[in-house]
Amino acid sequence: MTNGKWIGILVAVFIVAIIIGIIIGFKIAKRMTQKQLQENPPITEEQIRAMYAQMGRKPSEQQIRQIMNNFKRKVDEK
Repeated sequence: MTNGKWIGILVAVFIVAIIIGIIIGFKIAKRMTQKQLQENPPITEEQIRAMYAQMGRKPSEQQIRQIMNNFKRKVDEK
């Protein structure tokens, strides 16, 4: 084989390796992000109560649980 063929093969292998690395990196980052959102939701029950208080309402526990469950369901869907 000539040097040109070797260089062509090496470039092709390098490009395939980069593509595979990008795909694996994306999947790992996505999984880690979902895990973080499940463990640390972006909003807490205290924040929900504060939002209701700003609107001049007193939320029931059922309303707070429903909102929290909606957030968890959205995270699980993604």
